[in-house]
Amino acid sequence: MILPEWTISDLQERMESGELTARRIAELYTERISEIDKEGPYINSVIELNPDALEIADTLDAERQAGKIRGPLHGISILIKDNINTADRMQTTAGSLALEGHIASKDAFIVKQLRKAGALILGKTNLSEWANFRGKHSVSGWSSRGGLTRNPYALDRTACGSSSGSGAAVAANLSAAAVGTETDGSIICPSQTNGIVGIKPTLGLLSRSGIIPIAHSQDTAGPMARTVADAAILLGAMTGIDGQDKATSLSRKRSYSNYTKFLDRDGLREARIGVARNMAGSNPRVIKIFEHCIEVLKHLGAVVIDPADVPNFDKFSKTEVEVLHYEFKADLNKYLKSVNGTARVHSLEDVIKFNDENSHKVMPYFGQEHMLTAQETKSLREKKYRDALAKNLRLTRKEGIDAAMRKHKLDAIVVPSGGPAWLIDLVDGDSNNWDMESTSPAAVAGYPHITVPAGYIFGLPVGLSFFAQAWQEPTLIKYAYAFEQATQFRRQPRFLPTANLNP
Repeated sequence: MILPEWTISDLQERMESGELTARRIAELYTERISEIDKEGPYINSVIELNPDALEIADTLDAERQAGKIRGPLHGISILIKDNINTADRMQTTAGSLALEGHIASKDAFIVKQLRKAGALILGKTNLSEWANFRGKHSVSGWSSRGGLTRNPYALDRTACGSSSGSGAAVAANLSAAAVGTETDGSIICPSQTNGIVGIKPTLGLLSRSGIIPIAHSQDTAGPMARTVADAAILLGAMTGIDGQDKATSLSRKRSYSNYTKFLDRDGLREARIGVARNMAGSNPRVIKIFEHCIEVLKHLGAVVIDPADVPNFDKFSKTEVEVLHYEFKADLNKYLKSVNGTARVHSLEDVIKFNDENSHKVMPYFGQEHMLTAQETKSLREKKYRDALAKNLRLTRKEGIDAAMRKHKLDAIVVPSGGPAWLIDLVDGDSNNWDMESTSPAAVAGYPHITVPAGYIFGLPVGLSFFAQAWQEPTLIKYAYAFEQATQFRRQPRFLPTANLNP
């Protein structure tokens, strides 16, 4: 059968009526993964399937029959990125052959929350290896363990990284929704490039324990789905205070287990929305779509302040990377030290050595410059690191997003999420030549950011981004939902071999 793009609510209604079961849903998605992902168009977004999925589905179906419904995710198949620990028979490798065979000894906190909510972890998604923090000329969506993930709208185009598998899988209807992770752009870019909704939450809303890290000052997991409502359901299921991640203590009384109550078709009425013109770039096709989006916001009752530029949005790129190098070494060493005997590497130094010794498999297209630079860093107590981090936070918060929002009395800021997917290039690596910046200010500040489909350029999706200050997920979800419901821009991918360049 052709699998409809059922929402989470659609699936719940069909399970309630008896038309579907958790087992049947898992079977249908597994069949589609076999047809679309592993054969046919060959998206290659799923790196591994859960061998116990049907058995877990049967347990969830038995609970439903006994009258125990855990919540809106009960029996729903979702996929998670392969840098998130699962204590089952699936590996957790960050796409690296250095971690091949690694079985986590316990679930990541967010996985524990998802299981508690009744979600069925159907499998793991491919990613840019080590979440795209290995080499300087990387190819988004490529990993030595998983190979190359392709964009379902045009198979010769990037699915963007690092949560490329999660973005492509959701777009191709291989699961109801997926979980990605972001340090800077790794949820937003693959979501917008694959024509779906992605939420990069406030730092600390979701626990990072049990997730292979890049940098604790920016890392977060987040939901990726075809609708704002589905992303909101998935986000709420993953929240909670985790003693293993002290950042989550800040979410006390600021988080919700149910974000669907903020879904409001009329949510943009009288909202003060700022247009960050200085972050929008100059691509005429992107700007044309952006201008239309701004008119939609006005039509929906928003008070649009244009321009409402974000100061200093491009003044911290060097120090951002410095901080990432310092934290990557410290955080990855801590993670690898904690893994059990199923892993062959236990430090960044081990990983670098493994990569060198297996370079023909691990580094056929690009190297490990970021890892080498990170290895040379010293303690997080070093003044260079502390000064860089302080500068980044000052320029993105008080003298960045906060300044723009205070000056114009804004509720949120909008900007194009990015440009259309670029051509995959295994020789020279990513060649993204957008002159816009949508992700770094919110990513470095630790502030929330949501992207929603906004249109197409030659059949390739582009998104509209809303971001705001910390803990404003309810506000952003409300605005994104109102925009999505009024526009309904998203359309299904056609798995074309290349973009349709006919005018």
